[in-house]
Amino acid sequence: MKQWYVLRVQTNREEKVRDTLATRVNAAGLEGKVANILVPTEKVSEIKSGKKTVSEHKIYPGYVFVEMELDDETKALVKNCPGIGDFLGASGGATPLSEREAEKVTAEAERKEEAPTIKIDFDPGDNIRITEGAFKNFEGTVEDILPEKGLLRVVVTIFGRPTPVELEYWQVEKA
Repeated sequence: MKQWYVLRVQTNREEKVRDTLATRVNAAGLEGKVANILVPTEKVSEIKSGKKTVSEHKIYPGYVFVEMELDDETKALVKNCPGIGDFLGASGGATPLSEREAEKVTAEAERKEEAPTIKIDFDPGDNIRITEGAFKNFEGTVEDILPEKGLLRVVVTIFGRPTPVELEYWQVEKA
């Protein structure tokens, strides 16, 4: 019976390890025992140097997920693959994911076709300076973050009175 297992791998080499493992599985003729090899990622929208970029970030850096039938042959194949540390589990043993955990991981892997999530590097209470728009060069404090809209609610002092203003996350920078 195939179950999902987690492999510890070298960080930033997850894709290379996934590809190497897939090649070794094919070469050994074990496609029937190893069903899936996943590195769940998500698309993230960021503003860098004033330009909007969309990049992929690993949801679980340093880990690769494998759906496989665990026996001596497949375990040896995985352990002898370069870049793989070991199975995740108690005292070096391979502990399979629960059904709920496996469903969560596969759902995250399939979700990558959706629109990118927005990465907002601000927290409530952060002091910011407005760089764009009608309130350019004003300073304020982040009151609330609205990630689904890509907005920040900022309290700015206008004519001596604190006034809440909603701004897009790329219109501000940390003070």
